[in-house]
Amino acid sequence: MNENKIRLAGIIRESIVDGPGIRMTIFTQGCPHHCKGCHNPETWDFDKGYDGDIEKIFETAKKDPLLQGLTFSGGEPFAQAKVLAKLGRMCHQYGYNVFCYTGYTFEQLVASFDTHPQWKELLEQVDYLVDGPFILEERSLMLHFRGSKNQRLLDVKKSLEQGKPVDAEGI
Repeated sequence: MNENKIRLAGIIRESIVDGPGIRMTIFTQGCPHHCKGCHNPETWDFDKGYDGDIEKIFETAKKDPLLQGLTFSGGEPFAQAKVLAKLGRMCHQYGYNVFCYTGYTFEQLVASFDTHPQWKELLEQVDYLVDGPFILEERSLMLHFRGSKNQRLLDVKKSLEQGKPVDAEGI
């Protein structure tokens, strides 16, 4: 398998709602969570979507002088953790930050590092993480970059250093 290949549901070249600043948002295809009221249920099926190449995606991003970073959304980004970790490294080398949404909690991801080492690889490339499943009964339009009150906006570097979730401040 091509190490640059990613299964996509779509890409938004300039978004202001998927993390701080102007961002390119990558919607991955495939999600195991199937949250009731999901914003992107068309991304659930792992067999749908289309193939993309992260090098081509990154070259497109670099042509936009307004971008501050990339956002990995879904679907479930951690279902394609290896290739997104590579894209995350490319982003950091260029000076971009990486924002990521996941239906897993930070604690679930960390507890699974032994069985899913690619999750650790991706998490180490994420600057900000919105974690936890979307819960329709906790939906709020007043939350910053989140859909439901159970979800947290985390500073991943600080969270990994401290071994516990640390809220992101100032974004």
